[in-house]
Amino acid sequence: MQLVLHTGAHFTEEERLMKCLLRNATLFRQRGVAVPGPSKYRKLLKDILNALQTAPASEGARDVLLDAILDEDEAERVILSHPHIFGAPRGAVHQGMIFHTGPERMRKISELFAHDEIEMFMAIRNPATLLPAMLEQTPKADIVSYLGGIDPRLVRWSDTIAAIREAAPRVTITVWCNEDAPLIWAQIIREMAGLEHGEKITGGFDLLSSIMTEEGMKRFRAYLKSHPTMVEVQKRRVIAAFLDKFAIEDEIEEELDVYGWTEDLIDEITDIYDEDVFAIQRIPGVTMITP
Repeated sequence: MQLVLHTGAHFTEEERLMKCLLRNATLFRQRGVAVPGPSKYRKLLKDILNALQTAPASEGARDVLLDAILDEDEAERVILSHPHIFGAPRGAVHQGMIFHTGPERMRKISELFAHDEIEMFMAIRNPATLLPAMLEQTPKADIVSYLGGIDPRLVRWSDTIAAIREAAPRVTITVWCNEDAPLIWAQIIREMAGLEHGEKITGGFDLLSSIMTEEGMKRFRAYLKSHPTMVEVQKRRVIAAFLDKFAIEDEIEEELDVYGWTEDLIDEITDIYDEDVFAIQRIPGVTMITP
């Protein structure tokens, strides 16, 4: 079986992605792809991973889990989404590493599904905007205490992903930048479902419609209808052009007001993030979905 695990990250449209997958569940089922409702497995999966911290998985634990969450007798591919699988925002960063529990948890998942193909999907987000969003979900008074005094310029997604690859080397990883998601949303869904490039899905423009004016979406859909032979790369260029003209500014711009952070520091963290994206693309076993 192919197990697809979507691991967030936090504040990267993770629930919108789950809803889009569920909207396509009937279509996917015809292809042997199961999309169980998250209420069936999120607590169960986390409880199992917690139990695995003290004892190895019992024989048959994998089958018990799948029996509990699958309605289908058989599925070739199962998609699970759990944005808190590596921890809640309040404890997601430790000594400068985002999702510091990720390597050990993916190692346990790899052991639990020892004879299955495992694919991990995760969106990353600029630490300049992610860390303040996480801070709001914690009792910490400021960003310095949340990071334990670590310089935010030292926070690297590549550290997390490389550590996961080392801990669970047979798990393939697909990553994308949340900032790019409106341009590549349909491809993310297809990749998770294992569909062919360009196959039709429902909700491929769900995210785009949340950041573009109604008039813009109307014109965009009319343009697509009048150019039915466009390939994905061409569609992304068209999306970018329409966003240039019809984006809802309040939806695409974030006001950052972090005590102690200057505009220069935010720009520096952003530049480091851009460089880190290239570092991630060079990690063996990692695929980066880009516009």
